[in-house]
Amino acid sequence: MDRLAEFDLLTLAEVAKLLHCSKAHICNAVAGRLPGCPPIPAVCLGRRKLVRRASLLSWIENNEQAAIPAKIESPERGRKNA
Repeated sequence: MDRLAEFDLLTLAEVAKLLHCSKAHICNAVAGRLPGCPPIPAVCLGRRKLVRRASLLSWIENNEQAAIPAKIESPERGRKNA
């Protein structure tokens, strides 16, 4: 049995696979470098970062609840009145 599984810890590569994005994107999310997105909580062991499965699920729920549909307005440049 994998020792990380005993503590329900995920590597950043495993988090990336679960969220269907790159490991680099997850590294940015953990470091808080994604505008409008709270950092993913992680346990730091030197340069290695691990994410508790429960923390990831909580982060997803909080992010999902905080999401506000973006209102996209079309620019009216160059539009002339008839």
